[in-house]
Amino acid sequence: MLVIGENIHIISPKVKAAIEEKDAGFFKGLAKRQAEAGAGYVELNIGPSKKRGVEIMEWLVSEVEGEIDVPLSLDTTNADAIEAGLKLCKRMAMINSTSAEVARMDRLFPMAAKYKSPIVALTMTQQGIPTSADGRAELGFEIVNAAAERGVTSDMLFLDPLTLPVSADQPGVMMTLESVRMFKGLADPPVRSVVGLSNVSNGAPAENRPLINRVFLVMLLGAGLDAAIIDPLDRDLMEAVRIVEAKDTSTPVGKLLCALHDSVAAGELLEQDAVDMSDPAQVDIWKTVRILRNDVIYADSYLRV
Repeated sequence: MLVIGENIHIISPKVKAAIEEKDAGFFKGLAKRQAEAGAGYVELNIGPSKKRGVEIMEWLVSEVEGEIDVPLSLDTTNADAIEAGLKLCKRMAMINSTSAEVARMDRLFPMAAKYKSPIVALTMTQQGIPTSADGRAELGFEIVNAAAERGVTSDMLFLDPLTLPVSADQPGVMMTLESVRMFKGLADPPVRSVVGLSNVSNGAPAENRPLINRVFLVMLLGAGLDAAIIDPLDRDLMEAVRIVEAKDTSTPVGKLLCALHDSVAAGELLEQDAVDMSDPAQVDIWKTVRILRNDVIYADSYLRV
């Protein structure tokens, strides 16, 4: 799985302050730690940045790219800022992202073709996100065709079905997973799938979020996920990825995570008899699987029930 490091994000107060103070050392260090932890891309997310987007993106690219051995992902709704960053990048950067809105595709797909950049496309329109996996797949097919018309081949396209919080839209979690599964059949060569993983745990208690993220990522990998925007400094999360990719069943938790991955890959449900109910770590994983599958109603206290 391709890891896109999420830590340089304007939503973080530390990142926001470092931008205002032009603290290059902060960004160089954070980028290097993510790359060393396994990120295949390091994302620069500057938010909308309507007024100073070009200035901020140019400065960040200039300071960060030379410090790491992996390419950048440029994330902003400011298309001028994305192009300003692409012009400076010495490696092939990723564009994150376009939606299915025609005006945005008209601007960003030709830009991706010009700079030979992989591009993330969100399965959403001005009307919002389709509520079903079929709806997202249909919209994804339209995006694939629109991309091709504007010079972007399917192998350069990452489709994001958009992950919704389990605390706010519990049924939507499995719609995201099924969308990932369906994206594989949309084009030849196949498009790749990507998710912003931490969205699934937004609104959950801070102590529960890492586990929710970790379990959902294993399930997504079973559905065929190609890439995820995640925190590569989360060692437990990266270890879960390693376990399922290496099929490492040498520990009881590793065996359960592999069983979960394989059950999703086979289109089956993990059964309770795969879980050692005397092991608290396995019980917590099982409870998390059940709330992600919408088997039981989500509550912030679900691990204590």
